[in-house]
Amino acid sequence: MLRSVVEFFAEAQELPRRDSRSGVHCRQRVTRGGARPWRLALSSEQEVSNMDTIAAGLSFPEGPRWHAGALYFSDFYTQSVHRLTPEGVLTTVAVVERQPSGLGWLPDGRLLVVSMLDRRVLRQEPDGTLVEHADLSAVATWHCNDMVVDGTGRAYVGNFGFDTHGEAEPRGADLSCVLPDGQVSVAARDLQFPNGTVVTPDGQTLVIGETRGRCLTAFDIAPDGTLSGRREWADLGRHFPDGIALDAEGAIWVADPRNNCVIRVHEGGHISARFDLDRGAYACALGGEERRTLYVCAATGSGEHARQRRDGQILAFRVDVPGAGWP
Repeated sequence: MLRSVVEFFAEAQELPRRDSRSGVHCRQRVTRGGARPWRLALSSEQEVSNMDTIAAGLSFPEGPRWHAGALYFSDFYTQSVHRLTPEGVLTTVAVVERQPSGLGWLPDGRLLVVSMLDRRVLRQEPDGTLVEHADLSAVATWHCNDMVVDGTGRAYVGNFGFDTHGEAEPRGADLSCVLPDGQVSVAARDLQFPNGTVVTPDGQTLVIGETRGRCLTAFDIAPDGTLSGRREWADLGRHFPDGIALDAEGAIWVADPRNNCVIRVHEGGHISARFDLDRGAYACALGGEERRTLYVCAATGSGEHARQRRDGQILAFRVDVPGAGWP
């Protein structure tokens, strides 16, 4: 099990730095010679090496993405999108008043960010301003969440489907497809809380986690971005997928907030590795040198208590197989 932050910092050889603007603790990766690797491998196919807490004091980190040599992520309740370098330098690159979530980039390098509560995708212009890229309200029936942007600039955006904190009856949600010019259409219907999404390196397959369906679902991607050939990629049994990350062997790392773990899943459902945490794992991304570092967004939960406690973290550990595809 993951040790507490107090234990981690007590063993570290240097104190974490605190970003004066955000109040977030961030630090460089520290290698502890002779320490037992933090791993729980269910087979010899994949092992993970020492885990580090690279950022703490967050409200609720989500949507991690490796881009241009740094880790980008959203922090819900500070309305911030952050950039964290391998040297531990943390900067705020955007403020999204209606709560940021999924991230991605257009081919020309402009940032796209999901504005959850007003169901929009925003685009950051070269001068840093945010403008509306797409209005998803005609497709999304409740808060928007994760997003994958492929190599052509198409974005696929999920949403909750219904008010999960109210008394609404559970219902499926439609997945939005946003073209590079901002046009919006329905990519897939009746998904059970569509969440983390990946696109394979050839751009021909999309795999999405259905959190309430406890499965990963695959689609074929046509040249115009439409989806077809819906099929179950993996039945996850007791696991609830949130954010996901694809590796070069075609396996998918799945963050599971209900079971406080990250698992590596193969098509058909075989789990080759599992990493247990002391809190929920809400998202993950492969990045760093050679894309061999798995970054995990972890927190004790969302909502008002998360805003107050600020116990969100970003964890990092090395893996054998590098990342592939998008994001």
